[in-house]
Amino acid sequence: MINLELKDVIHGHRSIREYEDREVSPELLNQILEAGIRASSSGNMQTYSIVVTTDKELKKKLYNAHMEQSMVVDAPVLLTFCADFNRMRKWLSLNDAPVHFDNFMSLMIGTIDAALASQNCALAAEDAGLGICYMGSTLANCDQIGELLNLPENVVPVVGFSLGYPAENPALRDRLPQQGIVHYNQYQDYSDEEILEIYKERNEKGWNRYMAIPQLKEMTEELGLKNLAQVYTIAKYTKESHMEFSQTVLNYLEKQNFMNNE
Repeated sequence: MINLELKDVIHGHRSIREYEDREVSPELLNQILEAGIRASSSGNMQTYSIVVTTDKELKKKLYNAHMEQSMVVDAPVLLTFCADFNRMRKWLSLNDAPVHFDNFMSLMIGTIDAALASQNCALAAEDAGLGICYMGSTLANCDQIGELLNLPENVVPVVGFSLGYPAENPALRDRLPQQGIVHYNQYQDYSDEEILEIYKERNEKGWNRYMAIPQLKEMTEELGLKNLAQVYTIAKYTKESHMEFSQTVLNYLEKQNFMNNE
């Protein structure tokens, strides 16, 4: 097993979309999951569950729900982290305690717990020489994924990633500078000049990355896009798509008993 310095794991993160045809041993997978379980959680309630998917036929079904991303079927393992108050509510009932946790605040608590556990798993995996790729489709298509994973009421998939041995070594992606993200004592809003400076490197490197990939370059030219901000809002994350996904999530939250807010 590879063991790196923590700073190297954190600063060396890459999203891996191509994987070797090689299984992750049960022993290593168990170590990764144990790292996730040691994460902080609200009130030590651990209001999350981790669904480990290795079955090839199930991954083929999840492929469509995950927007046909190749790593869903190519990676040996998918990990789906769910906000889960199903387990907690059953425990409360068995102990004659009030059974609630069926509101939006509960959903947020479970979501944060799940995200913390997922990042612990991600760091443990990368420390062992594995690669991961987080998938936003986990939340965007939570209803489809929830059905395929047989999630009961009070459980919602919120974050997930592919996991396996990397078959690629992509370049590190840029990050916004610290001075553009960190605020001391109170939030300090940005001037126009500061915004332009914060996004200067992102504008250049992000745009060049799109222009270096023929398919993406063709797309931007067809849409008449002139900068990275337009790529984000006209091509990748349109208002229409976000409104559609928002309604999907809201409908699923109601179905899964997280919208009793009165």
